[in-house]
Amino acid sequence: MSTRQLSPEIIALDFDGVLCDGIAEYFYSSKMTYTEIWHSPEVGSEFEPAFRRLRPVIETGWEMPVLLRALALGITEDKIEDDWLGVSREIINQEQLTTTAIAQRLDEIRDRLIASDLESWLALQQFYPGVINRLQSMIKEKILYIISTKEGRFIKALLAQGGVELSPESIIGKESKQPKYQTLTQLLTKHNCNPTQLWFVEDRLKALESVAEQPNLTGVGLFLADWGYNTPTVRASIKDNPTIQLLSLTQFQQDFQQWLRSE
Repeated sequence: MSTRQLSPEIIALDFDGVLCDGIAEYFYSSKMTYTEIWHSPEVGSEFEPAFRRLRPVIETGWEMPVLLRALALGITEDKIEDDWLGVSREIINQEQLTTTAIAQRLDEIRDRLIASDLESWLALQQFYPGVINRLQSMIKEKILYIISTKEGRFIKALLAQGGVELSPESIIGKESKQPKYQTLTQLLTKHNCNPTQLWFVEDRLKALESVAEQPNLTGVGLFLADWGYNTPTVRASIKDNPTIQLLSLTQFQQDFQQWLRSE
């Protein structure tokens, strides 16, 4: 990994797949969304194992019900993994849907679940071991932001349940409607920091690669969470990458200096 500060001034964290494992909630909410959009009987639990295995192909929420649709249509896992963009777009186009409408329906369902039975909705999602304590210490030590493609209001509800207090401006969700690298650029400007003072933890390699491609963000510490929604193949692919470092959950729970250590 390239030489950088042993500790950041700003730490930016993805939410799903870094702080919180929401796979049970994804499947549950996606099933309900599927039923309402396709007006067909609820897809059964037989699709859940494949849904879990294929979660790494998902970039944002609207894709989850479409993934269930792909499985229900009999599209193979290999095809989905190899060409998810093509598969998802073909379903959207053939069935005359829009990503905006699907996303809105999914969010509406989540809002209904929260309003009717918040405790059950929260119980479908679990913070990864040790994450809450580490967040509490980070809040005291650093400028902390959560940057996610999940709606900010859902993140706030989950953090509140975990006893984590963050200011509203520290949670930047889907409503920001911009790529994460743009958000990181804005944070550097806001806090008058240089890129080496910012570290970003994400479980999606493509998101990290997008940051690495920005000349103005050269030097940002980029960490791929190996406990998140990625695959062994993806993790192995950055073995010799000088820009992006693999980070374990054990390292995440330790001092920042330990993040720079190869395991």
